[in-house]
Amino acid sequence: MSLLEVRDLKVTYPGGAAAVRGVDLTVEAGGKLGIAGESGCGKSTLALALLRLLPPGARVGGEILLDGEDVLTMRWGRVRAVRWAGASIVFQGAMHSLNAVHRIGDQIAEPILLHRGATPAGARARTGELLEQVGLPAARASAYPHELSGGQRQRVMIAMALACDPRLIVADEPTTALDVMIQAQILRLIEGLVGEQDVGLIMISHDLAVLADTCDRLAVMYAGRVVEEGPARQVYDDARHPYGRALSGAFPRIGDPASRFAPRGLPGDPPDPAAVPSGCAFHPRCPVALDVCATEDQALRDAGTRRRAACVRVGPDGGVRAVGGETPAEGTSGGTASAQDDGVRSRTP
Repeated sequence: MSLLEVRDLKVTYPGGAAAVRGVDLTVEAGGKLGIAGESGCGKSTLALALLRLLPPGARVGGEILLDGEDVLTMRWGRVRAVRWAGASIVFQGAMHSLNAVHRIGDQIAEPILLHRGATPAGARARTGELLEQVGLPAARASAYPHELSGGQRQRVMIAMALACDPRLIVADEPTTALDVMIQAQILRLIEGLVGEQDVGLIMISHDLAVLADTCDRLAVMYAGRVVEEGPARQVYDDARHPYGRALSGAFPRIGDPASRFAPRGLPGDPPDPAAVPSGCAFHPRCPVALDVCATEDQALRDAGTRRRAACVRVGPDGGVRAVGGETPAEGTSGGTASAQDDGVRSRTP
């Protein structure tokens, strides 16, 4: 049995904004799943839905099976017991997630007192152990959030997420606004802790390079759906969906002068969740879209060994197939070449 299994998850906010539209994901114990996409693609909404942290009025459908138990049908008392102890979350923006008027030691100790029934002395001792585990002196427990640097606050958030020995950790943009040196330290810290404690990890980011370096598998989201999924390094190096290729191509490769001097980008923005385009939601921005893409939505299909992509150009063997008698344009095979370079859109007659 998988540690976490998400089946056909849908989230719609008041007003009709469909932030998540039928997502299926699986995380094994000790597995590391990365979720990538631009802002507005539904990543954070997905993370909040996993622990029923969405605001009132949001409509949620599907199943979220944590150790075989559906989080969406749990009584509230059971949900409170699962949070922190069964699954925990590292929220985006540590300064805004920590209480500015409480010492960090008290904030880390709170879930230990509530979920573990520890004595105050036991909670303080555990807090010191957690701070040292994430590379901070135990004495920093008496500090307030504003007395710590950004990287130190992020370490506090990770210590808090580990406080009750959860089986699953959801890290939502854990390295946002950190410099590259601190970012590397935080990533290595998370990777090491997951490996040592055999917990499942879901890491959310817009940076494919970070996820490919940290995670085992990678899911690319666009307009509330997963459009590509597979082994992280393969998706980063050889994305099969045009959106995955665009995300990967947006970052210059070390040692590759072509990407350094001519970085690729993707014009436009993700669609408004309340007005998702018909057909494939990516087709208005897709440089290799076909006429059929504007009318027919594309489900995830096999794109190689343990890989799936939601693109009409992906054949059953993972290669590119001709559609409507058309020969696919050069650069659409899912290799390192990218068809968004010239911005030309091919159409069927």
